[in-house]
Amino acid sequence: MTDEPGLVPDTQVSVREVFGLDSALRVPAFRTADAHVPEIDPAYRFQHDVTLALLAGFAHNRRVLVQGLHGTGKSSHIEQVAARLNWPCLRVNLDGHVGRLDLIGRDAVVLKDGQQVTEFQPGILPWALQRPVALVFDEYDAGRPDVMFVIQRVLEQGGRLTLLDQNTVLTPHPAFRLFATANTVGQGNLNGLYHGVQRLNHAQIDRWNIVAALDYLHPAEEEAIVLARVPALGDEAGRRLVAQMVALAGLTRKGFAAGDVSTLMSPRTVITWAENLQIFGDVALAFRLSYANKCDEAERPVVAEYFQRCLDRELEPSGAP
Repeated sequence: MTDEPGLVPDTQVSVREVFGLDSALRVPAFRTADAHVPEIDPAYRFQHDVTLALLAGFAHNRRVLVQGLHGTGKSSHIEQVAARLNWPCLRVNLDGHVGRLDLIGRDAVVLKDGQQVTEFQPGILPWALQRPVALVFDEYDAGRPDVMFVIQRVLEQGGRLTLLDQNTVLTPHPAFRLFATANTVGQGNLNGLYHGVQRLNHAQIDRWNIVAALDYLHPAEEEAIVLARVPALGDEAGRRLVAQMVALAGLTRKGFAAGDVSTLMSPRTVITWAENLQIFGDVALAFRLSYANKCDEAERPVVAEYFQRCLDRELEPSGAP
């Protein structure tokens, strides 16, 4: 599909039927999927407001920025919406090594008719811009300044991209969509949690039509996800244990907000704990290896208290007989 730039959405899906939301909205979609469409995760749980924001992005070509703490599933949320719309989706992580030429393109020596010639090789941005693709910039607030100003050109709805080296102006494909995820909203590393993020200028943030905040799931939904990932815990004892694990994760998040601990348990960490439990067969050992050993040594008594309160047993320190 993405090698045929002329294609546009050819059907519509019901938000109520496909996403389980109480809405009469119908959203454009593709009948068939190609290799760039993410796989559907049947265990995924959609957050109401964020899902509607993303669907508005797909349906009305709005630029959507999803902000939230690590492990809330920001990128996964975008991918799972795209998967159910059969919309090709590409993720680009804006780490410190991604530069302007990576996005725009550069001249490269290629072999043509047996001769070495210099030819312009487009980067991911002009390639995606001309195709029915949802382009997702992960870690948006960690992007380098030269990269951010390149992206700023296409943030306008229908914004064109000028390739100065080629004297070319590219018009976005009608089904091109732009999304981003960030841990902050361009305010920088205020609490010391996310090293490497940048302060973004207000003009950059102002160009995003929708900013959605994604929080952690309700405990019952988080338990359902863990059980879907680790079905071996599906019996009565296992479900009770998973409820205790999710409750402990909730305590770490409250402790993080209060400043008692500097490392919280994301849903990803809870799933990892459950998976490691299947490997080691010891809930305390799996907890230490999945989370407790990541914490500052001075905070481990607090973590051990959380463990005792939720699982009604002591958490022995690492190396204890």
